[in-house]
Amino acid sequence: MMNCRSLALLLSAATLIAAPGVAAAQPAAPQETSASGDAAKRADALVDKAKRLYLGGKYEEAEATLMSAWELNPTFDVAYNLGNTKYQLKKHREAAQYLSFALRNWPLLKSVAKLKPTAEQRLAESRAQVGAVTVAVSAVGAEVLVDGQVVGRAPLEGELFVEPGEHQVEARLQGYAPASQTVRVAKGGTAEVSLTMAPVQREAQEVASGANAEAGDGALGARAGAPVAEQPPTGPGEPAALPAERSWVPVIALGAASVVGLGVGIGTTVASNNASDDAHQQSAAIIHGRGQCVKPEPSWIGRCEQVRSDASRADTLGNVARVAYIASGVFAVAAATYVLWPKPEASDHAIALPVVHADGAGFAVMGTW
Repeated sequence: MMNCRSLALLLSAATLIAAPGVAAAQPAAPQETSASGDAAKRADALVDKAKRLYLGGKYEEAEATLMSAWELNPTFDVAYNLGNTKYQLKKHREAAQYLSFALRNWPLLKSVAKLKPTAEQRLAESRAQVGAVTVAVSAVGAEVLVDGQVVGRAPLEGELFVEPGEHQVEARLQGYAPASQTVRVAKGGTAEVSLTMAPVQREAQEVASGANAEAGDGALGARAGAPVAEQPPTGPGEPAALPAERSWVPVIALGAASVVGLGVGIGTTVASNNASDDAHQQSAAIIHGRGQCVKPEPSWIGRCEQVRSDASRADTLGNVARVAYIASGVFAVAAATYVLWPKPEASDHAIALPVVHADGAGFAVMGTW
């Protein structure tokens, strides 16, 4: 979330720079990378410095300063500033990447709405000079590489911007066989990449290795077609096979749901506050004009109805925000519980599901013992 100082810098820069460029500090790397207070302050100081460099036409120095701010505390406004600075330096691929990020995470604030058309226009201009790749990977959490360089983990958000030409896209994840695909991307064009990763059957490989060793020791009998004795079942005092490793897919899904819930809560809170402010302003105007809404005169009926509508909207949005915050917290707790809770034995079959309703939230546990 952008702090007050960053917002002030963003607005001041927008009014000072003829072609809106450097503004405040920080683009929002979806709530997973929120910085500490100290890091945010240092990032703000760097952005303030970058603004002065940008105004002086020192784009390369402004770029380096903004990159340091991004590493400290990445948020939507740093991405916006970086995108504009790289646009001035004709680094269209990087400009498109940062501007695309900024637009995907643009906040619901009226105060920065006027900057959005600039970001959209410069993204379109930069996008026309490069190519784009959309990557879909079957295994969640797989590391994605383009031409040997790591660009993120699946599922990737948005497009990957590349120079026109041929590129190799690869996905890697422990426990899966790597998958890759080579694509050719035209200038201004888009290529789609779909990578299917097959799980590596480790236990099957170990069994096959053991069978091969036995076959080597008794090759003569095997060649003669001698029958192979079945393995005796595990006895009461013998250790059972180890259970499979815990899957991280639920953790990623619950974490993503928590982030979405938090984003909805923040957005509806801002909208609720705006509606409440509108209602207060309308009410103050009615009182200042010596009117009232208990039994309004005909000239005040329209304004009184607007006050009631704004107040009702603010209340509804506030309730939605509260439910979203509760849901976000429940999903976060569910993810942590899944990670920390001892794994049940093979004979236990139980599942805990988060339950959210208007009055609160909790868990429902179902299973057999």
